[in-house]
Amino acid sequence: MKILAINSSPRSGGQSKTEFMLNHLVEGMQEAGAKVEVVNLRKKEIKNCIGCFTCWTKTPGKCLHKDDMTNELFPKWLEADLVVYATPLYYHFMNAAMSTFLERTLPAIQPFFERSEGKTHHPLRQKVPSTVLLSVCGFPEESEFDALSEFVKRTRHKGVKMVAEIYRPAAEVMTNAFLEDKKNDILDATKLAGRELVQSMKISPETMARIRQPLTDAQTFVDLGNIYWKTCIAEGVTPKEFKEKELVPRPDSIESFMLLFPFGINSEAVGERKINLQFNFSGEITDSCYFIIENGHVDPINGIAKGPDITIETPFDIWMDIMTGKADGQQMFMEQKYKVEGDLSLMIQLFQKNES
Repeated sequence: MKILAINSSPRSGGQSKTEFMLNHLVEGMQEAGAKVEVVNLRKKEIKNCIGCFTCWTKTPGKCLHKDDMTNELFPKWLEADLVVYATPLYYHFMNAAMSTFLERTLPAIQPFFERSEGKTHHPLRQKVPSTVLLSVCGFPEESEFDALSEFVKRTRHKGVKMVAEIYRPAAEVMTNAFLEDKKNDILDATKLAGRELVQSMKISPETMARIRQPLTDAQTFVDLGNIYWKTCIAEGVTPKEFKEKELVPRPDSIESFMLLFPFGINSEAVGERKINLQFNFSGEITDSCYFIIENGHVDPINGIAKGPDITIETPFDIWMDIMTGKADGQQMFMEQKYKVEGDLSLMIQLFQKNES
């Protein structure tokens, strides 16, 4: 099977989640024996369709533009058995690069009219390859893809098979270290989907469910996302620079601290015990909360715990500096910037994950 994979993401270097998903899909296809060529549109010159209809009249089946689409991509597109269109979701739709590519496939269509099943359509000039659509978006809801899905269904030419639609919501948080297990399962399923497409030209419902599985609930996504963007703005960095500098989202309230802190703690350090870790904050935020750590889980609770195993008394801004790597926790302790009561050795073990 000959497969052409079209990637319209403008990003690369590990920033593109479209490319991230596509690479795993392609890997599965190749494992199943398919010959796959990946084309990155960001590296190609493709001019806009100008609506001249030269490809329908003067040079039937051939565009007047002399660019990478005419000279290279359109012939490869026609030769493929299957085409994967991989696009990030921009304004609930495919991005401009992918739209431009699709518009330039007009030479494969004849200008005449036909009617069937109560609809008018143009007949195809040549055999057009079957289609797989892959798209990712930042929002957590699958409904974000509804407009794109409806578009590809309504614009599909008669006789052209839509084999599969692969959608991955909340893609930007998928590579978060705290979601490693879910990410790996999603990527394994994406590879499996590639193998299934080559073997049977379909993706099983079980595989698709794994690809689309929720990463977190919508409200947690919103809260975490807002902390992340506030940190980017405060630090004056783009998401790419945030990753390159290995920054950590900085909580700005007791609520956001309670939300983020469990992700960075080594909960396995407590073993089979049940531990209460108390924080009493002073300074810009004066409040208290504690965390119940048991069986690998960390449950945040606002207020004061009864008989905590460890109590940390600290100014809020000092602990946020430690949490985000702007200050050394051991140094701050030696300088008595914060105080610890209880099992100090256990506290060190709990925070080893952050300091490793």
